[in-house]
Amino acid sequence: MPITPANGQTAGTTAVNPPDGTAEPILLELVDENGMTIGTEEKLAAHQPPGLLHRAFSVFLFDDRGRLLLQRRALGKYHSPGVWSNTCCGHPYPGETPFAAAARRTAEELGVAPALLGEAGTVRYNHPDPESGLVEQEYNHLFVGLVQAAPEPDPEEVGEIAFVTPQELAERHGQAPFSAWFMTVLDAARPAVRELTGPSAGW
Repeated sequence: MPITPANGQTAGTTAVNPPDGTAEPILLELVDENGMTIGTEEKLAAHQPPGLLHRAFSVFLFDDRGRLLLQRRALGKYHSPGVWSNTCCGHPYPGETPFAAAARRTAEELGVAPALLGEAGTVRYNHPDPESGLVEQEYNHLFVGLVQAAPEPDPEEVGEIAFVTPQELAERHGQAPFSAWFMTVLDAARPAVRELTGPSAGW
């Protein structure tokens, strides 16, 4: 697993508000089953049933004790509000690399730059969200890394954070709601997680 220093790697484009004050729609990259870009679609429209396959990313950051940083999504989120999930997840802007998007959103949501961030493969899934009725049809790029600074979450994005061991995660997962995609992306990232954290961490 290649590990790349992530400091300073938060390049990316942002939606620009036109002069009339209306916000431009956020566009996602639509992809085929091989992850090749085939077009774009507005974010909410791409998640309407049955969902359009689009590019996404998921980040798993660990502290120096091998504990995973979880976030509970803010209650104001349009999709899966108030549930626990991995460190950070989202969608690259069209033309933005998944690595740059992962670093950018980690900084925006949690106020930290990963000390290390490495690619951990991809996973394709179809997960309807029973609460919102939206559908996650995603070709997801996975990243694992280390965090050394204390997170400073944006309250509009993150309601709560927690560092957990595998046992603590299992207990929390059995008691609290998690995002529909969480276990899929975690299981897909486990080989890279184990390589990063070592056998003693228990992942």
